[in-house]
Amino acid sequence: MSLARRGLCLVLAAPSGAGKTSITRALLQAEPELALSVSVTTRTPRPGEQEGVHYFFRSQAAFDAMVGRGELLEWAGVFSRSYGSPRAPVEAALAAGRDIVFDIDWQGHRQLRAALPGDVVGLFILPPSLTELEARLRGRGGDTEAEIARRMAQARDEMSHAPEFDHVLVNDDFEQTVAQTRAVLQAARLATARQIGLAAFLAAPNMRMTPE
Repeated sequence: MSLARRGLCLVLAAPSGAGKTSITRALLQAEPELALSVSVTTRTPRPGEQEGVHYFFRSQAAFDAMVGRGELLEWAGVFSRSYGSPRAPVEAALAAGRDIVFDIDWQGHRQLRAALPGDVVGLFILPPSLTELEARLRGRGGDTEAEIARRMAQARDEMSHAPEFDHVLVNDDFEQTVAQTRAVLQAARLATARQIGLAAFLAAPNMRMTPE
């Protein structure tokens, strides 16, 4: 018999090139009960992208109205476009005992934790070294020296916020990192504070001890 449980928000954050996207994909494949939060964005859909599957596509005016009505848990502007996490589907999932993973940065993590105190588990993923991170960025190809320098400076800034997270992992072995991420998720699911059905379980007639 399982206990009724409140869902949780698992935030995975990392500098560009640390492997966060690949880890998230592997985690979703290994954990069928885990869902990816679908963001709202003001950018136009790319070929093959579907409304409500990849993003919720909205105009900037509609996005701003959502912010004004408190309908987003976190939001940010990126290169003249806006992105945010809708509140209603996340709160519905948590109440139903379903877990959501978020692919957001440290600023989004701060906002999400403020909006849903007690429901957020933060995991920051570090590269093995800055040298390895730069090699990964160069391996992608297409970036100028100035762009690589900008990304490395941004990575240093992002990594300085790692202590704000509940857990930190160094991604020097992909399979091990995925396994460790699943372990963090499983431990968070079993936290006493999430077991909203614990009192009822303990009060059930077949759980009561009969005095001798």
